[in-house]
Formats: sequence, C-alpha cells, structure tokens
Amino acid sequence: MMTLPLQFDGCPAHKLLWLPLFVALLVAAFAPTLAADDHKEIDVTALVSGAIDQTRGRYSYAEMSMLIKRPSWQRESALKAWTRGRQDALIRFTAPVRDAGNALLKQGDRMWTYTPKLNKSIRLPGGMMSQSWAGSDFSYNDMSRSDKWLRDYRLQHVASDSHDGKAVYVIDALPREGAPVVWGKEQLRIREDLVLLDLTYFDQDMQPVRHMEALQLGELGGRVMATRLRMRELDKPDQYTELIYRAMDFDVEVPDRMFTLFSLQSGRSR
Repeated sequence: MMTLPLQFDGCPAHKLLWLPLFVALLVAAFAPTLAADDHKEIDVTALVSGAIDQTRGRYSYAEMSMLIKRPSWQRESALKAWTRGRQDALIRFTAPVRDAGNALLKQGDRMWTYTPKLNKSIRLPGGMMSQSWAGSDFSYNDMSRSDKWLRDYRLQHVASDSHDGKAVYVIDALPREGAPVVWGKEQLRIREDLVLLDLTYFDQDMQPVRHMEALQLGELGGRVMATRLRMRELDKPDQYTELIYRAMDFDVEVPDRMFTLFSLQSGRSR
C-alpha cells in the first residue's frame, strides 16, 4: 500500500522539524531587547531629586493635619508648613490649643524647636534628629527631609513594578562612608510621575523596622502627590501616625525672614 506524506495545513511533516529551531531563533533574536526593557536604565539621581521637589518646589505652603493612633488613645493636630528649596522649612502647630505655637525650624543641617510655654528655642543636636517628633511616629529627620538622600546616600535602582498603570522604580539608598545617618538602608518606591509611594527603613542588620506608605494620592496645588501618609514601626502594628495634606500652594512667595529664629519665636505666619 502506498503511504502518503503526512500533511499539516498543506506542509509536509518533515518540514515541520524546522519549526522548533525557527522559534528558538526568534526568541534568541528578541531576548536582548526584552531584557533591556525589563532592566531599563534610569537616572536615579534625577528621579529622587524630582520626588523631593514634587512636594517642595522653589517655595511651598501647606496646611496639614496629623493623627497619632495608639492602642488606648488617639490625638489629632493641625499644622502649617513653609519650605524654601530643599533645605529650609518651618512647621507650626495651630491646634489644639495646648499645642498651638509649637514649631520646628530647619536651616540647612541645623534645626531648632520652639515652645511658647517656655518662650525659648532649642537647637537640636545631631543625635536627636532620629528621635520622635511631637510624640508621633515621624522623626525630626522625617519632617525635615530635604536632600539628604542626594548627599548622604548612594542610590541604586534595584527593581521595577507598576501602580495604577504607571511604572514604579524601587531605589535602595545606601549610606556613604562616614555619613551621619542611623539606618543601614532606606528603600524608596517612586512612581514615574515622581510620587513617592513607599519608604522603608532598614537597621544595620538590613532588617526592615519602619515603613511609610502613601494611602491616598491626589492633586493639590496643581501637582499629583501623596495626600495621606502613614508612618509606623513594623514591630508595633497597632499604632501609627498619619499626615494628611489639606491644602498646598507652590506659587507662593515666602519671604526669607520666615526661616529665621525671630520668625520661629514670634509666631509670625503667612
């Protein structure tokens, strides 16, 4: 009996033997391109700089509320804040009455606190910068965050993911030798539109110990930013502090005298 050659859509079977090889060649040809896209090189310095400037600008004015949550109590406060560039800031409590007037001034690497009841400003030593600010889960360094990531850390792009259809870059910030920092590492997740989504603090053993996350995003002052942030200690899941931005103005011209000890103590504001 004569046996006819096996056909597949009009193609003899022996020719199908080339199909796996053809597919393998295609994969090999396109693999470098796919790998390049998955490991897209980014300018980490520009990315982190942009994330800092996104919520500060040349000058900025903000109205915020802060909620401190503890297992047996909670407290809410109102604040106003002014910034100049990346290094100067003034933050003042406006409510409740017992806290109104308490303030924090940052000039470059120097920082002062002011309490109306004492009518005295106190300069904070460097060793206190990582301590709790106003009884919250934020530290003095957190509230005055400026360009320390750019000056005191080496930045590395270590991973990428996505959020709401936008690319997100995971950046490791590793302390430079001799830098005045207490963390073994800080890890940032920054979206391509410069929104800081997460910030995780690692101890010297590279174990995560603190975490800040953006719970809500929105547009304030014409910019997309995190409008509600939560900071918590990872070993204390039943407590946290939330900072909620109520209003932002990036077009404001803040006078230089705002960032002085006189302004800190006099309580003069916008």
